[in-house]
Amino acid sequence: MFKLIAIDMDGTLLNDYHEVPQEVKDTLVEAKKLGIKIVLCSGRPIVGMREYVKELNLNEAEDYAIAFNGAYIENSNTGEVVNEFSMENKHLLQLYELSLELNTPMHFFDVEQLYTPNQKISKYTILESYLNDIPLNFCPVNEFPKERTIPNIMYINEPSKISKIMEKLPEGLSEEYAIVKSAPHFLEFTHPDATKGNAVKLLATKLGIKQHEIMAIGDNGNDISMIQFAGCGVAMKNAIPEVKAVADYETLTNNEGGVAHAIQKFILDQMKV
Repeated sequence: MFKLIAIDMDGTLLNDYHEVPQEVKDTLVEAKKLGIKIVLCSGRPIVGMREYVKELNLNEAEDYAIAFNGAYIENSNTGEVVNEFSMENKHLLQLYELSLELNTPMHFFDVEQLYTPNQKISKYTILESYLNDIPLNFCPVNEFPKERTIPNIMYINEPSKISKIMEKLPEGLSEEYAIVKSAPHFLEFTHPDATKGNAVKLLATKLGIKQHEIMAIGDNGNDISMIQFAGCGVAMKNAIPEVKAVADYETLTNNEGGVAHAIQKFILDQMKV
């Protein structure tokens, strides 16, 4: 019996209109009634998750949310920070200098706000601010407070350019950071231990849930670690090939209620047998 379901948001839980389909809502209600932990596990900042957490009633006692690709775990009922893997000012400076060498815009976060050091603000930074309803600030990297932690830094560009940037990253950089392409136009850098897989493992350990009791559902590169870790890893039909390659099962697309289909098949239908 599965006791925890970790669900990615964009391209997985949400349809292309950034809505949770009613079929998915109903299925999550049924699963939660069975005592199963439903944990949204997103690359989004926690600010951009709270609206959906509230909409799905995932802010009750002992409910949790995982943000910033695993860099931040929050008790969504109390707001308590359960775990945080953040970067420091020296990492911001290093990745900013590299962004100049690679000729790509970037932006970065603290827990509650989004910052850009680029005077010409990228359309993808504006999109990030809009989708997450998160305040956007212009801030040169040398003016960002040195004591403030940074959960996520992102290179942003056209998909063809992001692919070329990935090829030009210095050797050894992947030992200093967890690096994932979370969307065709986003390349994300987090603390090396900040992955969705590690975050799900940490939370499951805290809750006394075993690996084989976990289901994880996702569609993109930042979901691979949790899909590999889970007892049952589910790829969306719209997932990238790399996700499908490591998944145990392929469900329907995000526009067809794929999350509901997977939960129905592996959990709710099994309860009726």
